[in-house]
Amino acid sequence: MIISLPIKDRPRSYAFYQEAFGLEPTGEPDDDGIPEPLRFVLSDDVHLMLIPIGGFKWVLGSQRRAPRNTSECILSLPLPDEAAVDKAFARATTAGATPVTPPTRKDWGYIATLTDPDGHLWMLETATFWGGRS
Repeated sequence: MIISLPIKDRPRSYAFYQEAFGLEPTGEPDDDGIPEPLRFVLSDDVHLMLIPIGGFKWVLGSQRRAPRNTSECILSLPLPDEAAVDKAFARATTAGATPVTPPTRKDWGYIATLTDPDGHLWMLETATFWGGRS
């Protein structure tokens, strides 16, 4: 599966996803030193591709892109424990994420939510919600 998200600024997004989530890009660098397409491996079967808005509009055709601060989905990142959620939240906010919900204990797990520089909503959560898998 490839999750594709629209972005405004390739260098900013390139740096953010490495700093905030520790993701490593895959692919050959383009003239600007950033891989094209800008893709990160989330797992063996899941990749995150960041597409500049112009290219994203081309793919959407006549469909409209959701306006900023409108979340049509939540991208969840399962982490092994509460300390990992706290650490990831701190690292992401330092890298430029906007906090939405600080790390909080819920009946079903420990979570935090934030948005990336393009406004995409991410949930950091304990892996226990996913049957203990991280």
